[in-house]
Amino acid sequence: MKKIDEMKKLVLAGRLSRRDFVAAAAAFGVSAVTATSMLSGPAMAAPKKGGKMRVGLGHGSTTDSLDPATFENLYSQVLGSALRNNLMEIDSNGKLVPELAESYTVSDDARVWNFKLRQGVEFHNGKSLDAGDVIASINHHRGKDSKSAAKKLLEPITEMKADGKSNVVISLKNGNADFPFIVSDYHVAIMPAKDGAVDWKSGTGTGAFSLGSYEPGVRASLKRNPNFYKAGQGHFDEAELITIADVAARTNALTTGEIDAMDRVDLKTAHLLKRRKGINIVETSGTQHYTFTMRCDTPPFDNNDVRLALKYAINREAILKTVLKGHGVLGNDHPIGRSNIYHAGSLPQRSYDVDKAKFHLKKAGMSNLKVDLSAADAAFAGAVDAAVLYKEHAAPAGININVVREPNDGYWSAVWMKKPWCAVYWGGRPTEDWMFSTAYSADAAWNDSFWKHDRFNELLLKARSELDENARRKMYVEMQTIVANEGGVLVPMFANYVMGLSDKVKHNEMAANWSMDGFKCLERWWFG
Repeated sequence: MKKIDEMKKLVLAGRLSRRDFVAAAAAFGVSAVTATSMLSGPAMAAPKKGGKMRVGLGHGSTTDSLDPATFENLYSQVLGSALRNNLMEIDSNGKLVPELAESYTVSDDARVWNFKLRQGVEFHNGKSLDAGDVIASINHHRGKDSKSAAKKLLEPITEMKADGKSNVVISLKNGNADFPFIVSDYHVAIMPAKDGAVDWKSGTGTGAFSLGSYEPGVRASLKRNPNFYKAGQGHFDEAELITIADVAARTNALTTGEIDAMDRVDLKTAHLLKRRKGINIVETSGTQHYTFTMRCDTPPFDNNDVRLALKYAINREAILKTVLKGHGVLGNDHPIGRSNIYHAGSLPQRSYDVDKAKFHLKKAGMSNLKVDLSAADAAFAGAVDAAVLYKEHAAPAGININVVREPNDGYWSAVWMKKPWCAVYWGGRPTEDWMFSTAYSADAAWNDSFWKHDRFNELLLKARSELDENARRKMYVEMQTIVANEGGVLVPMFANYVMGLSDKVKHNEMAANWSMDGFKCLERWWFG
């Protein structure tokens, strides 16, 4: 059946899960057993070893290093994930699973975590993994002079100790049910230790690949680790990561066969690239989102009715279609994406409504409003176009938006968290607590809307230490509702991660927590 064949292609492209394929096939009268067998034929063959994988990324800098504490772009994140592993990881289905940990237990108050390590795992240099490596790797980020991006995440740790060579006991200041997610962060990779200090300069890890050569901001070559501990992962004999900052050059390299995969496909030409023989366009919808952030400590944005008027005065569908060319999903004025566990899917979608915008403007004591909106494509690709469209949408409601085209250079230092209203990009975070603690709690360093809400902050603390899943869900749904209705952030859309792959590159369902299969492309993909 033609429709079934099309769905099988979607599974191969990572745009349809195997579970959803089986469910959809049932609508055509295909039994679950038959549908499952369809995914085990030649087209869905098991991964095989071999080949050299070449990946072109629109990231990389000459200031990059192999120190995971400094990782801040996709190039370093993909490289680091190929070389090293963490205690925990997000799998291709979006689930948190043990990685170097074999299992873990937690105290009733979510304060004391005991991680049991896998046996027989070796670093590239032949050293066996033990508890000392884990403790030193985490402490690498916690020092007084540390400038690690993970330092804040690991601040709640009060004590770490080894219980033998294969157990690490970590105690926290307060309970945190999401702590296993914290140690899955790409910064907190496990490295070999000696005398309490880690070796990060060599790039040595337990990962699917060992480092051959490395030129920061240019390229890195890797070789398959023959002793990789994960069965059925790490298929390529060799891999090469290449920085190709220009999207046109990156696209050309893919179409001419110079590389096998690329990130950040140009959305304006994605439909043309999709038609090219031998090329697959793959996209995942995760936590990446774009916002128009209002400073709630600055008039007129200190009035929630003004904020609501602005939230009703934007046509999200038009923005999604024009700016993202449909490569995303509608946002609902909170930062929790569909791939998050406690996403409030039942929350009514806010839509463009001129009458409601006028209503809230009137409640604020205004018949019209004139405001400046700062934007630059440094915020996100198409930010200026989105702001200009928004200006047109808001005009019928009596709202005059003056779009201030800011310079790309210095945008994040001179505009973000400085100007009263501006366009912002967020990569999102794997958990609700992580995202809310980073940008929405009253004392968050990156609370870019300068928003404070007593009930929200009370729930944030309660939910963090709550181990009951149903109770946590209720709290996080309430928090998303509060942010959507009272927060200072307008979230019109979540942007997909859009990648281009040679059709010889195969993969299973693709993770949506980060781009390039959650940074794990080299470990998880193979050549068909």
